[in-house]
Amino acid sequence: MKRALIIGATSGIGKQLAKILVEKGYTVIITGRRLALLKEIKKTNPEKYIVKEQDVTNLENNIVLFETLKTEFKHIDLIVYSSGTGEANYNLNWEQENNVIQTNVLAAAQIYGLAYNFFRKQGYGHLVGISSIASIRGNRHAPCYFASKAFQANYLESLYMKGKRSKAKIMVTDIQPGFVDTAMALGETFWMASVDKATNQIYDAIKKKKRKAYITKRWALVAWVLKFVPTSLLYKFS
Repeated sequence: MKRALIIGATSGIGKQLAKILVEKGYTVIITGRRLALLKEIKKTNPEKYIVKEQDVTNLENNIVLFETLKTEFKHIDLIVYSSGTGEANYNLNWEQENNVIQTNVLAAAQIYGLAYNFFRKQGYGHLVGISSIASIRGNRHAPCYFASKAFQANYLESLYMKGKRSKAKIMVTDIQPGFVDTAMALGETFWMASVDKATNQIYDAIKKKKRKAYITKRWALVAWVLKFVPTSLLYKFS
């Protein structure tokens, strides 16, 4: 029996990915701050969902969660970190910046590390992080968000390299979405993908064990352009 853990499954990509995994035969452990929403998801298939209330910014509880997982389950095949936050911050309000750092940097780094070590002791596993196309360059409207996604992308790449040298069979995948129609989307914009379309492509990337996947696939072109466009030109359009 395949088992997955999705951290941040109350809505958006995490919720939809959990649904797809259940349809594909997984038992899925879903976590999030909003317990009522997790329970609603569980009602749709009580035998296939396991609920764990979790606030990723509570670093001590993250450790407790993984210790609990070790004792409750014989194995976990897939761990997905889908928690994230970000918004425009024109005036560099510190409270906003700090909120992003707590979730996208501190919690992400801790959970990636906990997941990697969980798999190392288990002997195998697949770790998936949801970073962003925003990881490639900076942005004057949301500097902390873009920087936090760059942190995640580099951390995941580092763990991928580490996994390749490990005796354990550990795969690490960095999912880099463009615009997806979730609560985090900043209004309507070009190439806005539905959650269904984006999540189906994410599942496909997980199934193929890709190191990196742009979601939707057309964002690979944007990523290529962003890597080479000079900053003097980029700032005029960002």
